[in-house]
Amino acid sequence: ERYGQLPDLSRTNPKHDIIFTWNGTTSGVKVPNSDWISDDREGLTICDATSSIFGMDMAPWTKLDVITFSWQKVLGGEGGHGMLILSPRAVARLESFKPNRAMPKIFRLTKGGKLNKGIFRGETINTPSMMCVEDYLDALKWAKSIGGLNALLQRSLDNVSVLADFVSTRPWIDFLCENPEHRSSTSVCFTLDLPADALKKLQKLLEAEEVAYDIGSYRDAPAGLRVWC
Repeated sequence: ERYGQLPDLSRTNPKHDIIFTWNGTTSGVKVPNSDWISDDREGLTICDATSSIFGMDMAPWTKLDVITFSWQKVLGGEGGHGMLILSPRAVARLESFKPNRAMPKIFRLTKGGKLNKGIFRGETINTPSMMCVEDYLDALKWAKSIGGLNALLQRSLDNVSVLADFVSTRPWIDFLCENPEHRSSTSVCFTLDLPADALKKLQKLLEAEEVAYDIGSYRDAPAGLRVWC
């Protein structure tokens, strides 16, 4: 599949584990919902939610067995810190799976054949930065103060609607993702009718005028702009 296009999710096999990204940070493409995930699946659904959680409606959560995300994207926390959410089905898999190889300590989630719950109570191998932890707690308090999850989702939708209005009235810019239903509302990617050298000049001009920083597309994506909403 090419950039800006969502694969055919109907081809997924519920007997298999499904590993997917809810929102493609580099492509501006998201899965529209979780309707394609079977309630009677045998495999686990393992979702990278880094640039979607807190910014997109991912309910119902029962469709997702493993959710991972970092602090740095939607709530603007520090990089290098990851979160892991496990469903009862995921815990059952962990407790029944016997690895045929040595597992580094940092990857071990079970102890004595049972989930090591200490990991989820704050026990750590090495002490993380308490400044980073406090910064993220502060971000969560701010999110709650403005109305919680619903307010965050609406804020993102309001922001992307401004960009959509801009695009609809200008023929030289368009969304990288052609299907509106699949367009990201957090990492919004654009293509421009400009040659590569002119596009680079535009990016430098935006930075020089203090309008936008680091607004260029991901290095492996088609040339364009990317705006966080």
